Amino acid sequence: MNLPRHVAIIMDGNGRWAQARDLPRIEGHRRGVTTVRTVTEMASELELDALTLYCLSSENWKRPQAELDFLMHLLQQYLVEERRTIRDQNMRLRFIGRRDRLSDEVLKEIAKTQAVSENNTGTELVLAVDYGGRDELTRMTRQLAQQVRDGERSIDEITESLVDESLDTAGLPDVDLMIRTGGDIRISNYLLWQISYAELYFTPKCWPEFERDDFQAALDEFAGRQRRFGGLNVGA
Repeated sequence: MNLPRHVAIIMDGNGRWAQARDLPRIEGHRRGVTTVRTVTEMASELELDALTLYCLSSENWKRPQAELDFLMHLLQQYLVEERRTIRDQNMRLRFIGRRDRLSDEVLKEIAKTQAVSENNTGTELVLAVDYGGRDELTRMTRQLAQQVRDGERSIDEITESLVDESLDTAGLPDVDLMIRTGGDIRISNYLLWQISYAELYFTPKCWPEFERDDFQAALDEFAGRQRRFGGLNVGA
């Protein structure tokens, strides 16, 4: 089976799943953690190079403070409770996005989990927290512009490869498959550079009800698609 090296997922529909069941929105987020465990376990079993999960977008700060506080608590709890599992599954943890708006408590747990997994050699688990594609590109542009201004490099040195190496995802392969749950058909400012040639897969299922069979269905569809990257198929 032709597997993607790098899968990125927009974990959408937690709140709608809960509201459809007359539950508080936060219960959808809580239930979504179970799905995170399912897909990370499967990614590890399949030995994917990377799995990137959209946990909190830079636009999500517009949500009610109580929901944001719960999301931060849930992230901190996940890092503590899943630390041993991440280590034992030979996964490496990486975070992408801004850190200046995260609490010291969350940053401390991030550092601990990264430390125990840094020597692992399996799937890289990438959590996008306070992340936005436009923000990432803006930060990268400022960084390169400052380097040119300081005489550290010339404008001619700025190539696609250099841009790639200057992003939060430096060292990771480009995204091969982007999955979005919850029924919306858009990419919502997610990994704008990295998904340039990704196959897109949308499902109406909300994240809390996305199971192993659903992940497998997305992988099966990816395996059946022809990826030409602007070229032609042999014999076409």
